[in-house]
Parts: sequence; C-alpha cells; structure tokens
Amino acid sequence: MNKIEHIGIAVNSLKSAGNIYEKLLNTQVYKTEEVASEGVKTAFLQNGPNKIELLEASNPDSPIAKFIAKKGEGIHHVAFDVDDIEAEMLRLKNEGFVLLNDVPKRGADNKLVCFVHPKSANGVLIELCQERG
Repeated sequence: MNKIEHIGIAVNSLKSAGNIYEKLLNTQVYKTEEVASEGVKTAFLQNGPNKIELLEASNPDSPIAKFIAKKGEGIHHVAFDVDDIEAEMLRLKNEGFVLLNDVPKRGADNKLVCFVHPKSANGVLIELCQERG
C-alpha cells in the first residue's frame, strides 16, 4: 500500500455536505459522479495531497443508505492507493483478511476497488484503490 488515497464520508446530501467541506477545506468540489452499481453519488474535494470523497445514497437499499440509517453521517471508509490491486488482494487474503469482493470492481474516480471487511480491520472499512489504465 502506497498512501491513503482518500477518506470516504457518508452524507445525507452531497450539496449540503459539499458546501460545508468547501468552506472547511477552502477548496471546491472538483468532481461528482454516480456509481450506479453501488447505489451511490460521490463528490470529491482535494486539499494538498489529501482527498475527501463524500458519499450520498442514490437509492434506499444502497450500502450508504444502510450505513447512515445504522450509524448516521460520518466516516465510512479509509481508502489506500495500491499499484497492483489483485496482488494486494491475494496478499491480504493470505494474511487472513476477509475481502468483500473476490475480484476488483469499477469504482469512482477512475479506480478499480476492493473492500476489506471491517471485522478484519478493527471495525474500519478499508478500500483498496488502483488507478485504471
């Protein structure tokens, strides 16, 4: 793992949260996108090398909707940049981590992604991200 790629924050409203984080970080949302397969709309902000991904549910059955219903708005996941997602997935499996998907899938921001179950990482949902070529 190279670095923290971004921190994902579950929100009820991208517009409202976007306004808050634009003021907080003194920067603008630079990208919004919908990932229909995950039932989520995203907005990205960058402050120096640090990125924040705001996540709004696009349907009531999405993982983000369920997360907010259970825990409220807040930090949803920490994402790490990797060079070879398949090799990293294999390494983590061999270390005993439980992955939420068996193969990388298309995520937001032109990434291939895989999630590590929070039970494997002290209650934190971990996302692996590799830039798509």
